[in-house]
Amino acid sequence: MRQIIPIKKGIKRLCLFLAASLLFSSPALSKDTFKIGGVFSVTGRASFLGDPEKKSMEMLVNQINAKGGIDGRLLEAVIYDTEGDPQKTVNAVSKLINKDQVIAIIGPSLTPTTLAVVPFAERSKTLLISCAAGILITEPVKPWVFKTAQSDALAVASIYQHMKAQGIKKAAILSVSDAFGESGKQQLEKQADAYGITVIRSETFGAGDTDMTPQLTKIRKENPEAIICWGTNPGPAVVAKNVKQLGLQIPLYQSHGVASPKFIELASDAAEGIYLPTGKILVADLLPDNDPQKPVLQNYIKEFESRYNMPVSGFGGYAYDAVRMLAEALKGSNGDKEKVRAALEEMKGFVGVSGVFSFSKTEHNGLSPDAFVMVQIRNNTWELIR
Repeated sequence: MRQIIPIKKGIKRLCLFLAASLLFSSPALSKDTFKIGGVFSVTGRASFLGDPEKKSMEMLVNQINAKGGIDGRLLEAVIYDTEGDPQKTVNAVSKLINKDQVIAIIGPSLTPTTLAVVPFAERSKTLLISCAAGILITEPVKPWVFKTAQSDALAVASIYQHMKAQGIKKAAILSVSDAFGESGKQQLEKQADAYGITVIRSETFGAGDTDMTPQLTKIRKENPEAIICWGTNPGPAVVAKNVKQLGLQIPLYQSHGVASPKFIELASDAAEGIYLPTGKILVADLLPDNDPQKPVLQNYIKEFESRYNMPVSGFGGYAYDAVRMLAEALKGSNGDKEKVRAALEEMKGFVGVSGVFSFSKTEHNGLSPDAFVMVQIRNNTWELIR
């Protein structure tokens, strides 16, 4: 799917010209605009990620253009739907770089699809700001690759800090068998000793699996004191249901990959009592007034929900942050890719939806542990653990 956000409406001739541009994508169209790309999982299994990301990007581009754009030039966004498929993501990024000739790309939505296109961004020297969480996206640092999603390394630390406070010493891991799940599993195993926790069993499940009872049965035999599930919907919701069906009376932790209302919808009453780390957006109104993110979060929530008449999620915030920071980096660049990249890399103390970002030559995620809070699901909503 390809969409160009209109710069402005005009007479019929201009409308026809814009319609034709959808088909032919002439580079000449960009002379008086900054053309930026978006690649999101708008449809398919990961649409709960990509759809709010696409919507957030469109909303913010329209807002920036309504205020006159950047340095007198409007933003033109070219957005493709990857359907969460790595090959379709590669094809979309190739089009954005070679045909659409964008200055920068926002997305992809997933760790596997992001890792598939990192080499293309690096070779073409096109700025890529991923909306996925895997630590491998930015570690080791790649000059042209950044990300806005909180790292799985920080999420694991948040979970283990909570478990340690609860006196939990033995845990089992159940992770999805893709790049996101593998990255999370590695961090869980790597950080366990530092918190006095032993991983006594590790199992995996496929992204499309509909029953994790066999894995959970094996886990139950090891008598863990908690289970940590690492994945993105719908798999983790199946795990939650299977845990309840098996009558496992131990804490279930989920990753930040399910931190949206969609998980509660999918898991239904099995979501009750589950712990997970999340960005602050799910509990924005519960934050203290001196939290620097609170006004940014409340503004984004108000804008998104009034425009789209649907609940906001932190996933859309990844794209929202990326566009805001890209817009700032574009100032004074005249569209020069290296100047934009350098400006982003030098950005410090940028207050976003996902946290306060401070990038450097050795840090391309730019977030600290305080980007996360721990929540527990109670009565179909999020309860902040203080």
